[in-house]
This record gives sequence, structure tokens and C-alpha cells, in this order.
Amino acid sequence: METRKVQLSGGTTYTVSLPKSWAREHGIKAGSVLSLHPNGDASLLVEAAAGCDTADRTTSIDVATDSDDAIRQRIHAVHAVGFDSVTLVDTTGHPEGRRKLIERTLSELSGFELLEATDTRIRLTNLIDAENVDVRKSTLRLRLVMLAMHRDAVTAVIEGDEELARRVIERDGEADKLFAMITRHFRRSLTDLREVEKLEWGRDDLFEYYYAARQFERIADHAEKIAEFTLEPDASIRDAYADRISALGTSSRQVVDDAADAILTDAGIEAANEALAGRDQLMNRLEDLDRDLYDHDVPGEAYVLGLLLDSLRRTAEYGANVAEIALQQITRRNVVDR
Repeated sequence: METRKVQLSGGTTYTVSLPKSWAREHGIKAGSVLSLHPNGDASLLVEAAAGCDTADRTTSIDVATDSDDAIRQRIHAVHAVGFDSVTLVDTTGHPEGRRKLIERTLSELSGFELLEATDTRIRLTNLIDAENVDVRKSTLRLRLVMLAMHRDAVTAVIEGDEELARRVIERDGEADKLFAMITRHFRRSLTDLREVEKLEWGRDDLFEYYYAARQFERIADHAEKIAEFTLEPDASIRDAYADRISALGTSSRQVVDDAADAILTDAGIEAANEALAGRDQLMNRLEDLDRDLYDHDVPGEAYVLGLLLDSLRRTAEYGANVAEIALQQITRRNVVDR
């Protein structure tokens, strides 16, 4: 770290000299334009104009030897790390059906569209700018989707409602799409200061919302898993266990809901502590039911119940993770406000 003394120039302007080695490294000379990014924590970030390259990121990918799954994964990857324009190249000619594969993949992502296609090149471009994205509201939306999925999944498996279970499974794509968008903009904020300004949240906030969204996405995956139990022929749950499973499902969601309130609605430290206490109480209840299954006389039902309890346990644990990051958020903000 180097220090510089602030000088007063012309009686009205404060000036600070730049380290010569840094200026030379980035091609800075008299007349060069620098970008200044003031932060609320009393820091000022100085960025060379060359950093503007990050504002429009393009890449080309040779997919000639890639499988369909590999192409899908690569599109998801370039979307996540923040590219704005991607060209998929196959010099041997894109085979029949590849465009449909790409269109299906793009339906799983927000912002990416197929711009043009030739025999050898398919170009994708991003149409959503960070100015039109609110990461906090997107996380709130993911919370609503996830909790609805979880509630319906538990209801479906208890009542054997296959139609409801299929609707839950279909909604997992909505949860994944929201999380993919949050991930994209969080990742871009790590390397692009303009992204941070457009999103209107500090990097600490963006990380906390991304972390919470990651837990919500995992809970949505478990809701899908619970719904899939309903479609198994030997997965019926007898009335003797239905009420207990329903109550445990409600309690697991309450842990998540309290934690989400703490990080997304400024409910405060009390909500976070309630979530952690609720998690501990739920774990004891899950352990009691798990112990009852040791001597269960219907092996198939015991197996499904065991998997179901594991998903409820993980739901509560992911909720506790959100509560812990909420406590960190509250602590950070209290320190900054002083």
C-alpha cells in the first residue's frame, strides 16, 4: 500500500498524485480519463479507462465435438460468469436439432436470446441490462416460489396427489431460472464496478442475497425430490404418519420463512434467532420420528419416510444457513451505521 498527501489546487480542487508504476502499467498519461467509484465505507476506487472492456464481454466456443449435455452446460456457464454475447461454432455444420436444443436451454435462462444462426455459427446475446434487475426482489420472488413448491410437495406426498406433484416438479425450472439470474449479476459485480452501480447494491449486500438465494434454490430441489416420491408406486404414507409429516414440513418452512424475513425484510436479529431456535427444536422432533422408524414393519414405507425426513432436515439446515448470514448482515450494517 502507498500513501499520498492531498493537495489543494486552484483553491477549490483537491488533487492526489497517482503511483507512477501503476500509471505506466495501465497506459495512464496526461489527458487520460479515469473512472472514480466512491463507496459508502469512505473508500474511493480508481479504475483505468481500459477497464471498460468488461462492459461488453464476448466469446466464441467450438462445440463441434460436444455432446448435447456439454453444450447445455457450457451455455449455462457463460451465462453465469457474465458474458453478453456468445457464438457457438461448428465448422462441420450444426447438426439437425441443435438449434432446438439451444432454444430449450435458453428457456432456462433470463436474458439470453438466439440472435442469429447460420450453418456453422449460432450467436446468443444478452438482452437484460443490470439497470433492469433488482437482486433483492429476485431473491424475494425465489423465496415465494420455493416455499410454495415445498408446501405443495409435502401435501402431494401425504395425499398421493400425482397431479400436484408434477406441478411442483415443473416449477423447479422457475426456481432455477431465478437463481441463474441472481448468480449472473453477482458474478459480474465481482469484476465490473459499473455492474455494482447499476444494481444499486453494495458487494456485501449482493453476496448476502446470492448466498440466501443459493439456499432457497437447494430447498426448491428438495421440494422437487419430495414431489417425486409421490410418483413412486410404493411411496404411500399411512394416516398414522400423515399429520406428523405435515407438521414437520410446516415447521421446516417456518425456519426458512423466519430466516428469509431477517435478511430480506429487515425483520431484525429476533427473526434470525427464532429461525435458529426453530431449527434446533425441529431436529429433535425429526430424531424422535426417525427413531420410531427403526422398528417399522413396512420396509418400503420406512424407506420413503426416511428420505422424506432427510429432505425436511436439510430444508431446516438451509434455512439456518440463511439465518446465520442474516446475523452477519445485521452485524455489518450496525457497524457501518455507527
